[in-house]
Amino acid sequence: MIVPIKVKLDILLLERQMSLTELSKRVGVTISNLSLLKKGKVRAIRFSTLSAICRELDCQPGDLLIYEPDIISVP
Repeated sequence: MIVPIKVKLDILLLERQMSLTELSKRVGVTISNLSLLKKGKVRAIRFSTLSAICRELDCQPGDLLIYEPDIISVP
């Protein structure tokens, strides 16, 4: 199933000059899980994880996630 939500974690990390490894240590989430999130390969994210990422990247959830309605959802 394709969902019209894109994750902009790579852009935020670049803008904040932070590595995935550093973010992983700060939020207490494995590098592999953050990598999956970064690639948009996850189906869900816990609010506690989202909050920790936003805290460490000094951003809002809307800065991290973007809705692209032009992507067609396939059942």
